[in-house]
Amino acid sequence: MEQVDIFKALSNKTRLQILEWLKEPAQNFPDQEHAGYENGVCVGQIQAKAALTQSTVSEYLSILQRAGFVQSTRVGQWTYYKRNEEAFAKLSKIIKSNI
Repeated sequence: MEQVDIFKALSNKTRLQILEWLKEPAQNFPDQEHAGYENGVCVGQIQAKAALTQSTVSEYLSILQRAGFVQSTRVGQWTYYKRNEEAFAKLSKIIKSNI
């Protein structure tokens, strides 16, 4: 992924909020506690918290996934998302060395 694409993914307030929420899923998505967080957070939980349509949230998550910031796991009919911390380490290196 190119640097421009990475920064474009981060240029939306809601996408940044999603990343922030996923940093501490138990705190930000307590309704999912019964299912655990090992696979991440169910897209329905993210949609409810963002108060946006399913298609908008799916597009935002797709952009974040293409940029490498989130990973998805499919369990039955549900899709779960979690942060890819390695991508944030790479972003930090890009900022430190190139900007």
